[in-house]
Amino acid sequence: MPLSEHEQRLLEQLEKQLHEDRRFASSMKAPVNGRFSTRNIALGILLAIAGVAVLIFGISQQWIPLGVLGFALMFGGVLLAMRKSASGKLGGTRAPGAKGQGRKQGSSFMSGLEERWDQRKRDQDD
Repeated sequence: MPLSEHEQRLLEQLEKQLHEDRRFASSMKAPVNGRFSTRNIALGILLAIAGVAVLIFGISQQWIPLGVLGFALMFGGVLLAMRKSASGKLGGTRAPGAKGQGRKQGSSFMSGLEERWDQRKRDQDD
């Protein structure tokens, strides 16, 4: 379903504003380093499960400090699972020349999308 003229003008204005606002565009980009570590996720899940077990046992025995400890273990497990690795790669270290590749791939991806969008607009006009 094609866009109306008004919608096309609004879309063009939004695109123009996004290209002009560099700070907003840079804030919307995903960080290059800072991916989740599979090791942290696995340990975090195990710690959270252990925390649930301790919490349930503490509640069933009506021993409040054990329940609080179980909750703390659960919370720590979730935090550990959500922590991003410093290496920037899942479960390993970053390759020496891989630092700038994410940006280059992202820009070519966006260029491809823009080309397809332009082609689609040209096809609709014909």
